[in-house]
Amino acid sequence: MSERTIQSIIEGQELVTAAAATTVMQAAQIMREANVGAIMVVDADRLVGVFTERDALFRVVAQGLDAHTATMAEVMTRNPQTIAPDCQFAQALQMMHEGGFRHVPVVEGERLVGVVSARDALGPELEAFVYEMLRQDQVNEVLA
Repeated sequence: MSERTIQSIIEGQELVTAAAATTVMQAAQIMREANVGAIMVVDADRLVGVFTERDALFRVVAQGLDAHTATMAEVMTRNPQTIAPDCQFAQALQMMHEGGFRHVPVVEGERLVGVVSARDALGPELEAFVYEMLRQDQVNEVLA
């Protein structure tokens, strides 16, 4: 797969964050304005959780919570898996695949510095992934 680093993906990225006291409605509006599928929940620059569009659906709407009063602290994913900026993007893709999620916060020490998502794989990693799947299919055909 590609040798692209997390740092190269997040360069110039503007973080979309909210405090734990932010309501779901406020977070959804922030996410809509920024056109992102996840918001990082922070205390100062320290990551405390992640809230995604899937969380809005499954943890808020499906549970009958009021988006005007429910807060990030109530519905966010606490202690999410993170990755360092000097890691390869392929590592983040593997984490997403194994964990069944689409966003990985990027932290340096304890400070949030960015986020990578499955959408970022629409670059060279997707091409390499498709190539690898085709290669494996061909190997399986030969061995069959």
